[in-house]
Amino acid sequence: MDLLITDVTVGDRPGRAVHVVDGRVAWLGDAADAPTGDRVLAGEGALLTPAFVDAHVHATATGLALTGLDLHSRSSLADAVSAVASAAAGAPAGVLLGTGWDETGWPERRGLTRADLDAVVGDRPAYLARVDVHSATVSTALLDLVPGIRDLPGYGADGQLRLEAHHAARQAAYGAVGTPQRAAAQAATLDAAARLGIGTVHEMAGPEVSSAEDLRALLALAAGRPGPRVLGYWGELAERGGLDLVAELGLAGAGGDLFCDGALGSHTAALGSPYTDRPDTAGALRFHTAQVAGHVRACTAAGVQAGFHVIGDAAVDQVLDAVGAVVAELGLPAVRACRHRLEHVELPSPEAVERMRAWGMVASVQPAFDAAWGGDAGMYAERLGIERALGTNPLADLADAGVALALGSDAPVTPMDPWGGVHAAVDHRTPGAGLRPFDAFDAATHGGWHAVRAEHAAGPLAPGAPADLALWATAGTLSAVLDRRERPACRALVVAGEVVPL
Repeated sequence: MDLLITDVTVGDRPGRAVHVVDGRVAWLGDAADAPTGDRVLAGEGALLTPAFVDAHVHATATGLALTGLDLHSRSSLADAVSAVASAAAGAPAGVLLGTGWDETGWPERRGLTRADLDAVVGDRPAYLARVDVHSATVSTALLDLVPGIRDLPGYGADGQLRLEAHHAARQAAYGAVGTPQRAAAQAATLDAAARLGIGTVHEMAGPEVSSAEDLRALLALAAGRPGPRVLGYWGELAERGGLDLVAELGLAGAGGDLFCDGALGSHTAALGSPYTDRPDTAGALRFHTAQVAGHVRACTAAGVQAGFHVIGDAAVDQVLDAVGAVVAELGLPAVRACRHRLEHVELPSPEAVERMRAWGMVASVQPAFDAAWGGDAGMYAERLGIERALGTNPLADLADAGVALALGSDAPVTPMDPWGGVHAAVDHRTPGAGLRPFDAFDAATHGGWHAVRAEHAAGPLAPGAPADLALWATAGTLSAVLDRRERPACRALVVAGEVVPL
């Protein structure tokens, strides 16, 4: 059956209509000239746009935050501990999971410790991820679930874990989530995405952030219901079998959160010079460059997109050195055809930006990071000093150089909020570093399709393009919404021509 969407504003033109046939845009024009349709969706003058694509999501963790203990809004250590105590009392069985705490704005000026947790959870396992999800505080009972964790790099006797100790604790905590709880969390994420006008999410799975079982379950859930669609990535090196799951499940790529370093907030992003507030460390690279090059080489030879989590400048440069080696071996056309992508890429040098452009790479970026922690007085300035902080997330430099951009949230690190992400990309905390409004909107919609090598050449609303559309509760034009920094509610979402229940 076809679908006719009548009386909508498309871009800055009111009085338009869109005819969808077999899941694709078949016609776009003046409403007065519209063909008939088996089904009709009345636009009533509302704004119609391409649906958003969130290019970096962790669905299960996001859903667990949506349905469980979310500490993002807690304004003090005492407030966070109180929330943990309430959550423990309200759900007295199983592993207690939470995420989102951020000590940088707390008056106590310290993070949670396991003593804080043990005092309110007793002998119950508890895992509370810091906001960047690259470190966590755990209870004593959770430590006891992971043999040998006290000998791993990143272990802290106070229960604050980083690096390998954190990955082990995270695996144990999320491995204890049962099938019903996981399914409910994944459904909650997809339902929330639909209400926000997100038609597609890029799931960044991997052995250190989820599991193959988790990814299979998510893909099966998404396939069995009307939108949003899920495009999966698996972040594991080819030398460890990472390409096998990509082939088995038909994933979009072998990468995503393939962690080459950590995060600035946890002092684990790999920098070329030490942290300002921790001059004893510059973070750490997690792989040898030869391992990264081997992954890029294997992916390129197989025609598969590789991807890497890189935040610090040292991590960005390491991956680009690896890509450059493969360009020399296999040739520029083979590398460019894969559109290898970098996730976050927060501290690229001008030389790194130029190499990304030359090699046809994609920058998967999160403007909400700058909104939350950027500027001359935020967490980045505390970690890096003002000069380096003001150089983080250089979105305008990337766009002006011709590097393809795709916007995402990294939920649950920052919430899924596509309009907020667009506006944050424009209103960058560093003057001159933001995107032009329409460029930001394009990166949040069409950019997500370019990032998976599936964009429609003539544009997302042209005849023949997949009918992934969002109808917004505003009578304004797209220009007006962008100019006024509106966040209109989604009235209707269409994915592959099917109306998604909201």
